[in-house]
Amino acid sequence: MTDRIPTGVPTRPGPRPRVVLPYPRLSPGLRSYFATEGGGATLLLAASAIALVWANVSFGSYDALWETPVNLTVGTWELHLSLHHWVNDFLMAVFFLVVGVEVNRELTVGELRSFRAASVPLFGAIGGLVVPIGIYLLINPSGPDASGWGLPMSTDTAFVIGVLALVGPRCPDQLRIFLLTLAIFDDIGAIALLGIFYSDALVMGALVLAAVLAVVLFAMRWIGVWQIAPYLIVGAVLWVVVLESGLHPTLAGVVVGLAVPTARHGNDDEARLHFGFYGRALMEELDPTRSRLAVRAAQSAVPTSDRLLDALHPLSSYVVVPVFGLANAGVVLSGESIDAALSSPVTLGVLVGLVLGKGIGVFLGAMVALVTGLGTLPGRVRYGHLAGGAFLCGIGFTIALFVSELAFDDEALINEAKVGILVGSLLSGIIGALILRYFGDRLPLCSPHEAAGPPPLPEGAWRPPA
Repeated sequence: MTDRIPTGVPTRPGPRPRVVLPYPRLSPGLRSYFATEGGGATLLLAASAIALVWANVSFGSYDALWETPVNLTVGTWELHLSLHHWVNDFLMAVFFLVVGVEVNRELTVGELRSFRAASVPLFGAIGGLVVPIGIYLLINPSGPDASGWGLPMSTDTAFVIGVLALVGPRCPDQLRIFLLTLAIFDDIGAIALLGIFYSDALVMGALVLAAVLAVVLFAMRWIGVWQIAPYLIVGAVLWVVVLESGLHPTLAGVVVGLAVPTARHGNDDEARLHFGFYGRALMEELDPTRSRLAVRAAQSAVPTSDRLLDALHPLSSYVVVPVFGLANAGVVLSGESIDAALSSPVTLGVLVGLVLGKGIGVFLGAMVALVTGLGTLPGRVRYGHLAGGAFLCGIGFTIALFVSELAFDDEALINEAKVGILVGSLLSGIIGALILRYFGDRLPLCSPHEAAGPPPLPEGAWRPPA
């Protein structure tokens, strides 16, 4: 019995025709990432709501809990921090470690390797940093209020992805990738500005030691250390040293994230060979040593960055960020505080910077890349999608709350800034979602030649049955 040959396939030998597939949808890794971020956004929203109710119903107990001293003593060395500072300085270092790993992956093996692919979100991120900061400084040009210029500069990725999940099919997959890439560039800029302008008096000895530890981390990557534990151990020491240096200790998390390897330890064939050998040995005899070697062989086949992200991303989204929201979103909304916020230039600067500055800045920056031809937005991304996504970038919840604690010492200014953050983020989310819902599919494609679909198959090529 002969095999059936599909109609239209040439029987003579020859080169196999090239089949061009449609634009790929989200990879399993990105789907998992977006699902985790979306779930984390729900918990962050719930934690923030609890903090608001707690701070306004049980007066005093909210601040009393987070100001509880939690001290660490090792021999003669002591570290005195409040519970609030442990959340903002230590737990947020884990959050920034995850951000650093994402930046590292995208720069080396992801979308940011190609300038053409990255230029639209890059220019959008630049506009989304410059315009909100400029608007804030126009409203608060001098005095202590001016130090809050960093409040409207960053985007909360978790909330943006959460809103996109609510919009559903009206949001193309390529828009999600665009916003994720833009958020990565946004985080790079925000982290750099935080490290430079929002640090305390610097201690040179500790700075030198921190630089040495950073060199050690990148040297470990260069010599091929693929285990996670050495990076975390050196990173923990780096966190303490950076804290003592006067820089914000969350920068230690960024450095560790940028240092971990993104490539496999050895090539694919070697990884399969080692795992196959130790796997077969374990199947022959269930021995603890063989089990340990099989596990190590399997781990070495997966890049360190992927394994670290797999371990820490759920912790960051489901624990760190919600706890941060619980510790920082407790704004007292008394009549006096609301009156002060309504007349405060700080509240106005944050509100306008997030709602208008971020949306306009991201949209205009992306348009510069599109109009000049430096980059494209492939897939089915339309100008309505771009505008809606740009206004969603005004959801600056997590980093904005973080910056408010760094920018001001006056509790009244911190409270006014947080009111602007809460209202501005809420308005940005509503405006962005409405634009996506009612205008997303009605405006022209951003890159029509990139969205026309694959070219027709060659004459005589086999096509799947209808």
